[in-house]
Amino acid sequence: MGLEISSTLLARLLAEAQARPEIEVCGLLFGTVDRIDAAVPCANVAGDPARTFEIDPAALFAAHKHARSGGPVVIGHYHSHPTGRAEPSATDAASAMGDGAVWLILAGREARAWRTVKVGAFEALALMPAPSF
Repeated sequence: MGLEISSTLLARLLAEAQARPEIEVCGLLFGTVDRIDAAVPCANVAGDPARTFEIDPAALFAAHKHARSGGPVVIGHYHSHPTGRAEPSATDAASAMGDGAVWLILAGREARAWRTVKVGAFEALALMPAPSF
C-alpha cells in the first residue's frame, strides 16, 4: 500500500526535523486514506521531548473539531527520531492504537510512513510522490 505526499511538503517536514535535533518535532497530518495533503506543526508537550513526543492535546482537539465542521480530516501525525531510525520505536508501538492512523517518522534525511493496524502494530506504507496538477 502506498501514500502520496508532495516533494515540497516532505522536504519541509525533513527540514523542520533537522532544524530541531534536540527534540522530537511533531505535528498533525491531513488528507485522505492514500494521500497526505497538509501537515501542521504542533508543540511537543512530552515530559522528555528529546526522547519522546506528545502532540499538544489542545491542538489535536481543535483539529478534530474543525474536521467535524467540514475542515480537513486528520489522518495521523508526524514526528522525528533525532538519534534513531525512521521506523516505529518500542515507545511508538506502546502508543499505537490500531486505529488506522498514519505515522510519518522522520530521521536524518529519511522519512518513512506507517499505518497502525492493531494495538501496538504497524504496517509500512510506501511514500510516493503526489502527482502535479
